Amino acid sequence: MEEITNHYLNNNRRHFLKKVGLGIGGLALGSMIDPFTSSIEASGSPLAGMNLPHFAPKAKRVIYLFQSGGPSQLELFDYKPLLDKLRGQDLPDSVRKGQRLTGMTSEQDSFPLVGSQFKFNQYGESRAWVSDLMPYTAKIVDELCFIKSMHTEAINHDPAITFFQTGSQQAGRPSIGSWMSYGLGSLNDNLPSFTVLLSRGTGKPLAQPLYSRLWGNGFLSSLHQGVQFRSGKDPVLYLKDPEGMSRAQRRKMLDHLSELNAKQEAEFGDPEINSRIAQYEMAYRMQTSVPETMNIENEPDHIIKLYGANAAVPGTYAANCLLARRLVEKDVRFVQLYHMGWDQHDNLPSQIEKQAKDVDQATAALILDLKQRGLLEDTLVVWGGEFGRTNYSQGALTNTNYGRDHHPKCFTMFMAGGGVKPGFTYGETDDFGYNIAQDPVHVHDLQATMMHLMGIDHTKFTYKHQGRRFRLTDVSGHVVHDLLS
Repeated sequence: MEEITNHYLNNNRRHFLKKVGLGIGGLALGSMIDPFTSSIEASGSPLAGMNLPHFAPKAKRVIYLFQSGGPSQLELFDYKPLLDKLRGQDLPDSVRKGQRLTGMTSEQDSFPLVGSQFKFNQYGESRAWVSDLMPYTAKIVDELCFIKSMHTEAINHDPAITFFQTGSQQAGRPSIGSWMSYGLGSLNDNLPSFTVLLSRGTGKPLAQPLYSRLWGNGFLSSLHQGVQFRSGKDPVLYLKDPEGMSRAQRRKMLDHLSELNAKQEAEFGDPEINSRIAQYEMAYRMQTSVPETMNIENEPDHIIKLYGANAAVPGTYAANCLLARRLVEKDVRFVQLYHMGWDQHDNLPSQIEKQAKDVDQATAALILDLKQRGLLEDTLVVWGGEFGRTNYSQGALTNTNYGRDHHPKCFTMFMAGGGVKPGFTYGETDDFGYNIAQDPVHVHDLQATMMHLMGIDHTKFTYKHQGRRFRLTDVSGHVVHDLLS
């Protein structure tokens, strides 16, 4: 009798939880109907956005220009004339301090110092140092907030990129775009709140690969995974209707499918079923909104000229920067660009020159374009890679050639708009460009600051999974208030 009673009580408990789950899950569908619903509805979760934003945000949207491979700060923004004077001399042990090296240089007999082959000058009222590799960026330094004291823990590409994008070196956590989508919801009912654009640079013949888990939703609802937009006839895979199916037929099919899924959800109480329904509905609306957004034919000639000739070539960095502006113009919450090819272990002078040319004009154009449209004020633009490069040459150092290995202990990033100080440089490295001399900024600090600008207290924004409350910044990170305007 006791076993029968317990079985009865457990069944009723499960039935109750299923019904509660149905009621909560239904909020996800509500957000697909009304774009101005609360963030709890937009996220499809009872935990998301209960009090979000926590305070008034300075930024509504983010464009993250991720430079995959590790751009050399010493060639771009961190001017170190001492390295020219000491060219060819061995990196002093007192500077290296026993720091970890990759397997690519740890067995070298010597570590010959090498300065940049490219000239540096100071620009703008802020007098920021920029090399000749970035002439367009040099013209807008008074819009930029440089961080010259970034540092990370990972020394190889995969864990380092994963750390920047998800807050963990191990795969499986939600990406930063997914966290933003989950907590703040969508600003546009007809486009995903988190979109991804990829481009391959000309600075490295065999660039480091990227994985879709970098923009994955992890343990969050699949509603919040990044949607990759591609060049070509099908910007989003499997979005088109099969041949012979009309728009009306598609609508009818989705209505019947929604009824079946609703019955399944009522039976099993699985919130992912509601996510699936919402995704089908979003895909239906995207059939109209995506082609319109991806079509740049109506962009005036002066805008194409601003971004450069490659802006008219689908799949290039310049084209993706232009698309990023079009996406935030339609209030997409988080736009993630990845540009591959910055991993210059050898032949650095010739390779980085090509890579910089890929991104320089288009990056500056994007910031100027956002500003002239009144969008830069509440759009945060972030530019940077997963780590920096060493101040010594990897392999042989010659009069005209050298390479640089990975260096996680100090590197440069910059931000613009969205509530950061324009014309400002934060942090310093030592004269060797090998260690941070002042104001270090960790990856989690950057993430915490980005979330703060979006109105989120990173310490309070958590998700309970497998008995633990997770957050993007794990158990560390602080907001760098000196970066804020």
